[in-house]
Amino acid sequence: MPATTFPPAPHHQPPPPTEENLNWAALPIVDLAKTATSEERAALAIQVRDAMRTFGFMYIINHGLTQPQNERIFDIADVPFSQMAEEEKILYSSKIEETGSYKGFKPLFEQQSHPKVLEPFLPELRAFAEHNHFKVLHPILRLLAIGLELPEETFVKMHDICATGPGFVRFMKYYPRSEEDEAKSKNVWFKGHTDIGTITILWSQPISALQIMTPDGQWRWVRHIDNALVINIGDAMEMLSGGYYKATIHRVVQPPPDQRGYERLGAFYFAMANDDVKLVPLSQSPVLQREGITRKIQDKDAPTMVQWRKGAIKSYGYVELQRKDDVIEEEVVEGITVKHYN
Repeated sequence: MPATTFPPAPHHQPPPPTEENLNWAALPIVDLAKTATSEERAALAIQVRDAMRTFGFMYIINHGLTQPQNERIFDIADVPFSQMAEEEKILYSSKIEETGSYKGFKPLFEQQSHPKVLEPFLPELRAFAEHNHFKVLHPILRLLAIGLELPEETFVKMHDICATGPGFVRFMKYYPRSEEDEAKSKNVWFKGHTDIGTITILWSQPISALQIMTPDGQWRWVRHIDNALVINIGDAMEMLSGGYYKATIHRVVQPPPDQRGYERLGAFYFAMANDDVKLVPLSQSPVLQREGITRKIQDKDAPTMVQWRKGAIKSYGYVELQRKDDVIEEEVVEGITVKHYN
């Protein structure tokens, strides 16, 4: 068969990793290749369970894409940022406050269709989304179900894939800031928060800026690992697991001195449960029956995934937060108190 020919894309040259001695988070590394048999999955589920209870974060290796395939995705990810005029980007701006959706461009201070520069890459982007969903997300969901002593497909059945979701690929770029802007934000680029969905898949990139709050209450940096994924639990999974798995607070800050002149390009897959899934604890879990359940809201008042998703997205950055102290600000979304950390 003839070799597949891909449309050309300017190469995105990744910056060098930092050489600074940072306070790194000791996140576990999970080998996804070790999921072929039920025995392997049972053993790996223990590691994943402990990671998601302790840190809410972990690395994934051997996820099925090679380093060259990884680099190709970042080449495509940079296209809408580097190959489009600012005037055209405005046409695809996401109407976050109106729709409760991130689809489209999110302006620096603030699509259903796709920009023409991306159209040649749509088959690759679809394949990338499907790889994230079926080859990464589904194995993780199975391991999380095993960790709760539930049937392996419990969470998988809550995560269909269709044209409108529930998961989506997102590309983001952070640009270097002026000293004045850094002073105004106290070097914080994205406030401490938890993600709203079930699982977030971050394709590791070299610019060090992501920090997580570890169990001892300290901010620690997430180290870059070539061709690895950074996985974290979101609010929806914490609610479904009755607090057993933790949605960990994380933030984006100014990179270390040797990386401050570089742009930070990110590639993500944000997974959501199906819109009609009610975010109540899976109380049939033998683990939850033994360990107990922690609820964010009473079951009768719990939102569905679509209610939680739209409410949280619409409010973020558009609703005035209530300051509790020098660090924590709060808002209420669908009856649930959401904290933000400066």
